[in-house]
Amino acid sequence: MTFNGKTVIVTGAARGIGKCIAQTYAGKGANVVIADKDKVEGKKTERKILKAGYKAVFIETDVSNPHDVYELVHLSCGKYGNIDILINNAGISRFTPIFELTVEAWDEIINTNLRGTFLCSREVAKIMRITGKGSIVNIASTRAFMSEPDSEAYAASKGGIVSLTHALAASLAKDHIQVNCISPGWIETGNYALLTKDDHSQHFAGRVGKPEDIANACLYLTSDGNDFISGTNIVIDGGMTKKMIYL
Repeated sequence: MTFNGKTVIVTGAARGIGKCIAQTYAGKGANVVIADKDKVEGKKTERKILKAGYKAVFIETDVSNPHDVYELVHLSCGKYGNIDILINNAGISRFTPIFELTVEAWDEIINTNLRGTFLCSREVAKIMRITGKGSIVNIASTRAFMSEPDSEAYAASKGGIVSLTHALAASLAKDHIQVNCISPGWIETGNYALLTKDDHSQHFAGRVGKPEDIANACLYLTSDGNDFISGTNIVIDGGMTKKMIYL
């Protein structure tokens, strides 16, 4: 799979899974737009990609802010002329006991994770519909389907993203825009070497996930030869959510 000349916006790309996705697309020849609130880490990611000889630009963006999202799309088109792929990865993962969860904290998570996905998708789709094609991938979570205590806001936002995905797929089908969703399980973005045998054994795959596992799925869903998958959520968790675990 090559993406030569394709323009890809990756939100939340300053670190973690988003950073890996951005680097992976750049390595495949894409023009990558790194969208993130973190200017310091975002510029670091930009420099790393440029130093490797690939194409990238950092645009400081708060995806919950409609003006920022408009500017992101406007500047991306000004830089590269078009937008072919959008990866909605930006999100906040924060767990708070329900009786301590304020409305403000709830709104921050919902507005970043869910509203941000909607805003970016809507603005980018306005460009994609002109060219008559495009691909959007939303990053949700297995926590849309299973929970632990104190995860109400995060779970609600990710469940909303899964539902938003098939709604967008239906609305944008006439414009030949595919919209899909990936729900990662345990994806280790820290020191992988510190994981234990017990950590890995929780997965059918025999290991904890890596950011590359999600990046490779994004490549597959947005490749030119893939035009028959839309409105779908793909769980990438090494089988963890299907494994019976007795404590």
